[in-house]
Amino acid sequence: MVVLAWFRRRKGKQKQGVLRKATSNDFAHLEAWAASRRGVEAYFEPRTHVTEATVVLVAHDGEWTRRRVDSLESLQKFGAKRSIPVYEVNRVGYPKRMREYTQRMKAQRKRDGQV
Repeated sequence: MVVLAWFRRRKGKQKQGVLRKATSNDFAHLEAWAASRRGVEAYFEPRTHVTEATVVLVAHDGEWTRRRVDSLESLQKFGAKRSIPVYEVNRVGYPKRMREYTQRMKAQRKRDGQV
C-alpha cells in the first residue's frame, strides 16, 4: 500500500481550484526588480480561468519577470509612482525584445548543457 501513497495528491494550504491573490511579497519583488534594471515597462495580463491578473515587467534588454497583481488600476498606480509605462498585453502584445531574450537564454542553457 506504500506505493499508492506516492500517487495521492499532497494536501496544500489552498483548496483545489482556488486562485492565489497578489500579496505584498509580489509587489516587493516587482519593486526590487524594477529598481535594479533600466528601461522597465509593465505589461498587464488580465485574469483567466487558470490565473489571477498578472504583470510582466520587461527591462531594456528583454529580461523579464512575472507576478500577480490585484488589478489594472493598482498596476497603473504602481507604474505612475515609479515612472514605469503600463501597457495591456491584449492591446499591444509582448515586446519583441522579451521574446529575443527568452530565445537567447534558451540557446545559452543549451550550450551550457542545462537543457
